[in-house]
Amino acid sequence: MHSTCEKTEGKLDTAERRRKILEFLMEKEEPVSASSIAARFSVSRQIIVGDIAILRAADHSIMATPRGYVLEKEGSGRRVYTVACHHTEENLAEELYAVVDNGGGLLDVIVEHPLYGQISGSLQIFSRYDADMFLKKLRENRANPLSALTDGIHLHTLSCPSGEVFARIRDALSQKGILLE
Repeated sequence: MHSTCEKTEGKLDTAERRRKILEFLMEKEEPVSASSIAARFSVSRQIIVGDIAILRAADHSIMATPRGYVLEKEGSGRRVYTVACHHTEENLAEELYAVVDNGGGLLDVIVEHPLYGQISGSLQIFSRYDADMFLKKLRENRANPLSALTDGIHLHTLSCPSGEVFARIRDALSQKGILLE
């Protein structure tokens, strides 16, 4: 007999642990780190990374974000749009804020690499806090954004509650000279 998801799950078999991981992610609105999931199930972080890979291969929509794993939930009522942008790294914060301050979320960033083709990275940025955490992580890791591979040209998949919100975002990005038109 297995206990419900309290602090730990005790010793579960692999299939049961994966089922419980899915249930746990369904309850969460925010991303959850592999380390915190590992602690909950009393296994290593690497076991969780493997479990998530298996669950994703089984067509569960689990996204890896800079802040952890998040399960994509259907029926959110939000629409998905794509915008083409062009800016330097100095304008990155302006771009992120223009989206979230106008009610949208940045799901990902996509660049077209001459050798590898399309490369994308999950962002899951829905607030200034998310944007600030992303920018902080970029600085702390001394990493370059994907757009650095393409001289600042990139696409974003945006999540918006309405066409009006998307229009506001496009206007804000255009006014800042970031929207590639």
